[in-house]
This record gives sequence, structure tokens and C-alpha cells, in this order.
Amino acid sequence: MGVMEKMRNSTASILWILIFSFGVLWVLADTQVFDALAVGPQNLGEVNGEPITLEEYNNRVSFYTEQYAQQTGSGMDPETRAMYENQAWEDLVAARLIQQKMNDLGIAVTDNELIEMITGDNPDPFIRQQFQDADGNIDRVALRAAIDSPENSQAWIMVEQQLRDNRRQQKMSNYISSGLKVSSLDINNEYKRANSFADVQYIRFPYSEVTDDEINITEEDLRSFYRNNPSLFERSETYRFRYVSWDKTPTREDTLRAIQDVEDLREAFIVEENDSLFLERYSSNTSFRSGYFSPDEIRDEYYPVFDLDVGEVSEVVLIDGSAYMFKKIDERDGEIKFAAFSYEVQADPIATIDRIAERAEEFEFYASNDGFEREAERRDLEIQEGTATKGNPTIPGLGQSQRTLDALERLRTNRISDPIELNDRFIVVQLLERTDAGARPFSEVRSQVENYVINEKRKEITYDRVRELLSENGDLESLAALADKEIRYADGVRLGANTLPGAGREVGVIGKIFGMENGQLSGPVRGENAVFIIYAEDVDLADPAQMSSTQRNQIRNQLEQQKFFTFQQVFLDRLKDGARIRDNRSQLLR
Repeated sequence: MGVMEKMRNSTASILWILIFSFGVLWVLADTQVFDALAVGPQNLGEVNGEPITLEEYNNRVSFYTEQYAQQTGSGMDPETRAMYENQAWEDLVAARLIQQKMNDLGIAVTDNELIEMITGDNPDPFIRQQFQDADGNIDRVALRAAIDSPENSQAWIMVEQQLRDNRRQQKMSNYISSGLKVSSLDINNEYKRANSFADVQYIRFPYSEVTDDEINITEEDLRSFYRNNPSLFERSETYRFRYVSWDKTPTREDTLRAIQDVEDLREAFIVEENDSLFLERYSSNTSFRSGYFSPDEIRDEYYPVFDLDVGEVSEVVLIDGSAYMFKKIDERDGEIKFAAFSYEVQADPIATIDRIAERAEEFEFYASNDGFEREAERRDLEIQEGTATKGNPTIPGLGQSQRTLDALERLRTNRISDPIELNDRFIVVQLLERTDAGARPFSEVRSQVENYVINEKRKEITYDRVRELLSENGDLESLAALADKEIRYADGVRLGANTLPGAGREVGVIGKIFGMENGQLSGPVRGENAVFIIYAEDVDLADPAQMSSTQRNQIRNQLEQQKFFTFQQVFLDRLKDGARIRDNRSQLLR
């Protein structure tokens, strides 16, 4: 039976299906369900049902953008912006979690507290700053006038709310820190770590001196180490992907445009009397340097300035990807004073960048329909592969790329991303494989396990060798002579230090030193990179009884701050673990 005949015989059934389908669609249309689907999520996200609005997020990002521009004098590149966008989201989530926790704990600020913060004997620092007279006292008359003035009513509402929020947050901080008491033992130990010193001699036996020929390992050694040390082989969620890229290198037209932009300012540069102001006004990439310079102090590329007359401006030249022109300001005794004006050659955001972005968008569209490999081959694009790890924006082959990591976390396997703008290129990625967090299989980490086991064997062999040498020689000099080793000296080793002079990072060895008596020779001491034999010349362990009250208070404050900041992050992480956080950024910020 042909296809057309089958269709004719099925016409009645098809019609009934269509009638039923249109009826359902008609009912759903009356319920406005399609309007809701078309609109999508109303907020950027939710934290335990409490919304985070797009307006809040944009305001936070704008705050970071303006702050960055003020500090650096330039705009953000795509990766920096991605970092701050992610930080803005984390800030808002943290704020919601903290506010909700304060509500759960009943932390509030009463009206009487607020009044006391404004008109009390010891007002809030903000009030004191605004209404303090020349003698440092609160100008009560000015304060009362400001409160009673009708035109200040809206401003006072904002001030009162800010004061409430600040006091509430202070109460929350006090609540957290109340459980982080610093004991006298903590203070005494910190005093000892900072003020205990030792002078020692030691011999060092590096593990690396054990050759591979001296080491024998079995399959059971490897598997036993793997079983007993699972934490060494844990991995975060990882992504295997492939990508194509389009370089954002400036074109010849971009270079000519930058040269012309600098050339257009040449006449103004010639007549300008304040050259420092000129460079600042026109945003030169090179800043003004006052003073006179000899030929030896000036870069070779800047030498054209020596051929100029005083007041003359050079032609525009290209140096290290920037368009320059130089002005000789003055000359004396073989030295010159000059100004260098420059613009970096950058890809034009419309003529170049937008065109590249369009190519990337076209590739994503056709690749999503026709296949990644097929479209890359059609456009003669090289496909490259990469791996990334959740929480680590450093991606081999791409460098620091939070944007790529964010895209990979959202993609499903085999799906293709929207174009991603990096600092130096656009890329489109396809997620090939997502591997869940957990212990890597033995077959995958066998070589890594083998390295661990070999290193452990080296340590055991070195330790046994040193112990045998020490049994035959009771002093450092004879041991050094027998082993053909150098006796090293380390004076002023501090208990709180991490490195031993001449030996590198050896925290455990330093701890061992301060458990020794003066004149004592140690047994073999296992270190990070070697086995040590130590002779304690002078170990001076600080006595906390000598600590002044000022020192005790300083150490207490230091330890309290360290504990507070450490626990604050742990506290916030635990709030996140127990929260229902909905993130709609991938839908609203595409």
C-alpha cells in the first residue's frame, strides 16, 4: 500500500486528533497559560522563595562597574565583567540568606533603639559625623532642626532604614562572634609562635637521592594505597568540550584608525602649554613623566624625540601595538624633557567586533541544526578540545574564563553554547561529556598513584638509611663526614615560621626543633622533602608570663578577627547548603 493511500485511509482519525488538539489549545488560551510561558521567570532568582530582582542585580553590577572605572580609569574587559557579575549574584544571595537568618533568630531594632541612635547621648557615628561642631560635640540644635524640617522627611526615612539595617547587621555579627571566644591558651600559644626563636645546626638527606633502581613496587602496593587514600583522588564536576574560535586581533583598518585618531590631536598637542593635562584630558595610555632624561634612561623606541626641536611634535609611529607621538618640551646639558602620547590599537567595537560576533552567532545557529563538525568543516574552522573543572575558571588553552565555565555548567551534553566573548576572541563550545564529582577510578589515576607510592618508598628508604647511620655515629660532625654531607646553620628560626633557612618549607621540622632541649641531637626527623638530623644549639621558648596587657589585647583582637572571618564564610556556606536557591540568570541574561 502506497503512502498516499495510507494517508487517505487515516484521514478520519487525523481529523479527530486535530479537532481535539485545537479544543485543548482553545481552553489553554483562555487560561492565559501561554502568556505565562512566553514571559518566563519573573525574577532573576529566588532564595527560599524570596525573589532577587533583575533591578537589584543590575544596580549591584553598575556599582562594581563604576567602582572599577574610578580605580583603573578604564572599562572592564569581558572576563572581568563576568567575574563581577558572578560576585553581584553571590552578594545578593548572601544578603537574602543573612536577612532570613536574622528573621529566624528574631534579631530586630526597636523604635526606642533607633531614637537612641539619633538623639541619644552616644549617637550613631553617621549622625555624629553629620552634626559634629568644631569642638567635637553634637550640635543638638542643628540636629533637631534637620529632624523637624518637612523637606527632609524622605531623606530621614532613608537614613532611619540604613541605621536600622546597620544596627541589625551589627547584632548579627555579635551573635556570630559570641561563640568564637579566644581562650587564654590560644593567646599564650600565639605569643609563643611569634616570640620563640632557635639557633640550630642540621644535616639534610633529600628523598630525591634514592634512585628508581632501589625502589620495587607491586600492583598490590598501588591498589592498597588507592584504597587507603581516597581523598587524594577526589575530583570536582568536570567538563570535556570542544570549541571553535574567532580572533579579536585588530584589523589593518583598526590600526589605521588609531593612527588617524592620534594624528588628529597633533596640532592641539603642539600648541598645548600644559602637556600633563593634555595627556590626561585625551586619555593617553602613557602617563606624563616630569623631569629630564639622558639618552641612557630612554627606551630605544623613544629615540625619535632626540631629533626634534623644543616644542616640536613627531609624526605618529607604531610601537608595541600602540600609536605614539612625542613632544620635546625642553633640553639642557644633554638631557631632555618630553611627553609621549599614545593610543592602543584596539579592534573597533562595531566594524570589527560586531562582525566577528555575527560570524560566531551564524556558526552557532547552523551548527545546532546541521552538526558542530559539519559546520566547522564548511567554514574551515579548527576544532579544539578542552577540559574544565567546576569552581576553577582557569581552563587550559583558554586561560581565565569564568564565562566559559558558566556556559559549561548550564549546557546539557552535546548541546552547543551561544557565542562567548573572551578578552582576545569569541568562542562557541559544545559540551561532549560531564563527569560528576567523586573519586576517579583506579585505571584513570594509576600513574598518579604510582608516583605517590614511589615517593613513599623513597621516604621509607631514606629514613631507614639515616637511622642506621645515626646508630653508628653519635655526633653531627662524624655523621656528616661519614655521609659526605654539609652541616647547615639556621639562626633565629621562629616557631611560627613555615620555612627553614636552606631547606625550604618544613613546618613539621620547625615544630620538632621547639620540642628539643639545648644541646640535644635529634633522631631522624621526616620532613616534606628530606630527612633531617638536628642539633639544637639554643632554643628560646617565649614565656607568656612576660606578655604585657597591651600585647595580650592585640593578640586577642587579631585572633578574634581571624576566627570571625573564617567562621563567617563557613556559616554562609552552611546557610547555602540548607537553602532552596533558584538561579534564572541563564534564562534572563542570555
